[in-house]
Amino acid sequence: MVSKAVINSMLVLRIITLAASVTTVALLVTNTAKFDDDTNMKFQDLISYRFVVAVAAIAGAYCIVQLPFSIYYAVQQKRLIRNGFLPEFDFYGDKVISALLATAIGAGFAISIEFKRFFDQIFDASGVSKDDATRSTNNKFYVRGIVASSVLLVAFLAMFVVSVLSSFNRNKKGIFG
Repeated sequence: MVSKAVINSMLVLRIITLAASVTTVALLVTNTAKFDDDTNMKFQDLISYRFVVAVAAIAGAYCIVQLPFSIYYAVQQKRLIRNGFLPEFDFYGDKVISALLATAIGAGFAISIEFKRFFDQIFDASGVSKDDATRSTNNKFYVRGIVASSVLLVAFLAMFVVSVLSSFNRNKKGIFG
């Protein structure tokens, strides 16, 4: 049997993953930039940001599905469904979500850092000052993408630890018990 501390840790880490996923979605969905010429840029304009939002939403939904089972397991010290399905579901589901989160983080950081750097080079080559409103608006848009990817990194780290713990939990004896 797995120890109570491990079970409680898994519950807390799932809650952290859920909170970070929801925060990432909120940061990116509200990420818009309005330039002086009345053009707008939204997260939907970049496919990578749409991917990050989709993965964060999937991870959040997965955690919402897992939360009642985790709470029951933490309180009762036994599984709600006792046929061995839940440890298997945890094991494979946690691995898949961890992998998706890792790819979304890479996509979010890549698009944000590369585009920010690309546009900074264009602005510098054009002689645009760092105080220019268009440059500032553009930078804020991509910095917010970097922040959202950083928050998703927290979700990944929490889910990765849960994934490792669910591997131990899959074994009937458990490594900690």
